[in-house]
Amino acid sequence: MSRPKNEMLKLSTAEREVLESIVRRHNVGQQIALRARIILEVDAGKNNKEVAKRFGISLAPVQLWQKRWSALQGIPLSELSAEERLEDLPRPGCPAQITADQRCQIVAMACEKPAASGRPISHWTSREIADEIIKRHSLSSISPRHAARLLKRRRSQTTLDSLLADA
Repeated sequence: MSRPKNEMLKLSTAEREVLESIVRRHNVGQQIALRARIILEVDAGKNNKEVAKRFGISLAPVQLWQKRWSALQGIPLSELSAEERLEDLPRPGCPAQITADQRCQIVAMACEKPAASGRPISHWTSREIADEIIKRHSLSSISPRHAARLLKRRRSQTTLDSLLADA
Protein backbone atom coordinates (compact mmCIF):
# COMPACT_ATOMS: atom_id res chain seq x y z
CA MET A 1 0.00 0.00 0.00
CA SER A 2 1.53 3.32 -1.04
CA ARG A 3 1.68 6.36 1.20
CA PRO A 4 -0.01 9.55 0.04
CA LYS A 5 2.58 12.07 -1.05
CA ASN A 6 2.86 15.51 0.46
CA GLU A 7 1.85 18.42 -1.67
CA MET A 8 4.98 20.19 -2.76
CA LEU A 9 5.64 23.08 -0.43
CA LYS A 10 8.69 25.21 -0.94
CA LEU A 11 9.06 28.29 1.18
CA SER A 12 10.93 31.33 0.00
CA THR A 13 13.70 32.64 2.23
CA ALA A 14 11.48 35.53 3.34
CA GLU A 15 8.58 33.17 4.19
CA ARG A 16 10.87 30.87 6.18
CA GLU A 17 12.38 33.80 8.12
CA VAL A 18 8.94 35.21 8.96
CA LEU A 19 7.65 31.80 10.12
CA GLU A 20 10.77 31.22 12.23
CA SER A 21 10.33 34.63 13.86
CA ILE A 22 6.68 33.81 14.63
CA VAL A 23 7.76 30.57 16.32
CA ARG A 24 10.40 32.40 18.43
CA ARG A 25 8.13 35.24 19.57
CA HIS A 26 6.74 35.12 23.10
CA ASN A 27 3.59 37.13 22.42
CA VAL A 28 2.12 34.99 19.65
CA GLY A 29 -0.84 32.67 20.18
CA GLN A 30 0.00 28.99 20.57
CA GLN A 31 -2.25 27.95 17.67
CA ILE A 32 -0.50 30.38 15.31
CA ALA A 33 2.93 29.16 16.51
CA LEU A 34 1.91 25.51 16.00
CA ARG A 35 0.69 26.24 12.49
CA ALA A 36 3.96 27.99 11.67
CA ARG A 37 5.91 24.98 13.00
CA ILE A 38 3.80 22.66 10.85
CA ILE A 39 4.60 24.66 7.71
CA LEU A 40 8.31 24.76 8.59
CA GLU A 41 8.43 20.99 9.18
CA VAL A 42 6.67 20.23 5.90
CA ASP A 43 9.08 22.57 4.10
CA ALA A 44 11.98 20.69 5.71
CA GLY A 45 10.83 17.56 3.85
CA LYS A 46 8.97 15.71 6.60
CA ASN A 47 5.83 13.88 5.53
CA ASN A 48 2.47 14.71 7.05
CA LYS A 49 2.38 11.66 9.34
CA GLU A 50 5.79 12.49 10.80
CA VAL A 51 4.75 16.09 11.41
CA ALA A 52 1.49 15.03 13.06
CA LYS A 53 3.30 12.54 15.28
CA ARG A 54 5.98 15.08 16.26
CA PHE A 55 3.38 17.60 17.47
CA GLY A 56 0.96 15.05 18.89
CA ILE A 57 -1.91 16.05 16.62
CA SER A 58 -4.01 14.26 14.03
CA LEU A 59 -3.17 14.24 10.36
CA ALA A 60 -6.07 16.51 9.37
CA PRO A 61 -4.68 19.83 10.71
CA VAL A 62 -1.30 19.16 9.10
CA GLN A 63 -2.96 18.63 5.74
CA LEU A 64 -5.26 21.61 6.22
CA TRP A 65 -2.50 24.11 7.02
CA GLN A 66 -0.19 22.74 4.34
CA LYS A 67 -2.91 23.12 1.69
CA ARG A 68 -3.99 26.53 2.98
CA TRP A 69 -0.40 27.85 2.95
CA SER A 70 0.16 26.45 -0.54
CA ALA A 71 -3.01 28.10 -1.82
CA LEU A 72 -1.91 31.50 -0.48
CA GLN A 73 1.71 31.38 -1.65
CA GLY A 74 0.88 33.33 -4.81
CA ILE A 75 0.00 36.38 -2.70
CA PRO A 76 3.04 38.41 -1.59
CA LEU A 77 3.73 38.71 2.14
CA SER A 78 3.39 42.48 1.80
CA GLU A 79 -0.29 42.04 0.91
CA LEU A 80 -1.15 39.14 3.25
CA SER A 81 1.11 38.66 6.27
CA ALA A 82 2.17 35.26 7.51
CA GLU A 83 0.10 35.67 10.68
CA GLU A 84 -3.00 36.49 8.62
CA ARG A 85 -2.40 33.34 6.58
CA LEU A 86 -2.25 31.27 9.78
CA GLU A 87 -5.43 32.67 11.35
CA ASP A 88 -8.71 30.78 11.45
CA LEU A 89 -11.23 31.57 8.75
CA PRO A 90 -14.46 33.23 9.90
CA ARG A 91 -16.96 30.72 11.18
CA PRO A 92 -20.53 30.48 9.97
CA GLY A 93 -23.43 31.83 11.95
CA CYS A 94 -25.03 35.16 12.61
CA PRO A 95 -22.94 37.97 14.07
CA ALA A 96 -23.20 38.75 17.77
CA GLN A 97 -26.19 40.90 18.63
CA ILE A 98 -24.68 42.39 21.78
CA THR A 99 -21.53 44.47 21.39
CA ALA A 100 -18.68 44.57 23.90
CA ASP A 101 -19.74 48.10 24.86
CA GLN A 102 -23.28 46.92 25.58
CA ARG A 103 -21.94 44.05 27.69
CA CYS A 104 -19.92 46.55 29.73
CA GLN A 105 -23.03 48.68 30.23
CA ILE A 106 -25.01 45.63 31.39
CA VAL A 107 -22.33 44.63 33.90
CA ALA A 108 -22.02 48.22 35.15
CA MET A 109 -25.80 48.38 35.55
CA ALA A 110 -25.80 45.13 37.52
CA CYS A 111 -23.14 46.53 39.85
CA GLU A 112 -25.35 49.51 40.71
CA LYS A 113 -27.84 49.36 43.54
CA PRO A 114 -31.36 48.70 42.15
CA ALA A 115 -32.68 51.61 44.22
CA ALA A 116 -30.53 54.00 42.13
CA SER A 117 -32.69 53.00 39.15
CA GLY A 118 -35.93 53.46 41.06
CA ARG A 119 -36.42 49.74 41.66
CA PRO A 120 -37.93 48.80 45.05
CA ILE A 121 -35.67 45.76 45.48
CA SER A 122 -32.42 45.10 47.32
CA HIS A 123 -30.77 42.81 44.72
CA TRP A 124 -31.13 42.49 40.96
CA THR A 125 -33.08 39.57 39.56
CA SER A 126 -32.77 38.45 35.97
CA ARG A 127 -36.25 39.85 35.19
CA GLU A 128 -35.45 43.24 36.77
CA ILE A 129 -32.07 43.56 35.03
CA ALA A 130 -33.63 42.63 31.65
CA ASP A 131 -36.34 45.25 32.13
CA GLU A 132 -33.78 47.89 33.11
CA ILE A 133 -31.61 47.09 30.07
CA ILE A 134 -34.61 47.67 27.79
CA LYS A 135 -35.64 50.78 29.74
CA ARG A 136 -32.19 52.35 29.34
CA HIS A 137 -32.28 51.56 25.60
CA SER A 138 -29.13 49.47 25.71
CA LEU A 139 -31.01 46.82 23.73
CA SER A 140 -34.43 46.74 22.15
CA SER A 141 -35.16 43.35 23.73
CA ILE A 142 -33.45 40.77 25.89
CA SER A 143 -34.83 37.81 27.77
CA PRO A 144 -34.26 37.51 31.50
CA ARG A 145 -32.49 34.21 30.90
CA HIS A 146 -30.07 35.75 28.41
CA ALA A 147 -29.34 38.69 30.71
CA ALA A 148 -28.56 36.23 33.52
CA ARG A 149 -26.27 34.19 31.25
CA LEU A 150 -24.31 37.31 30.28
CA LEU A 151 -23.76 38.18 33.92
CA LYS A 152 -22.89 34.62 34.95
CA ARG A 153 -20.33 34.40 32.17
CA ARG A 154 -18.87 37.69 33.30
CA ARG A 155 -18.92 36.68 36.96
CA SER A 156 -16.91 33.51 36.36
CA GLN A 157 -14.03 35.58 34.99
CA THR A 158 -13.89 38.24 37.68
CA THR A 159 -15.37 37.63 41.09
CA LEU A 160 -17.14 35.02 43.13
CA ASP A 161 -19.79 37.48 44.33
CA SER A 162 -23.10 37.13 42.54
CA LEU A 163 -24.37 40.09 40.53
CA LEU A 164 -27.91 38.70 40.60
CA ALA A 165 -30.09 37.49 43.41
CA ASP A 166 -30.70 33.76 43.22
CA ALA A 167 -34.16 33.16 41.81
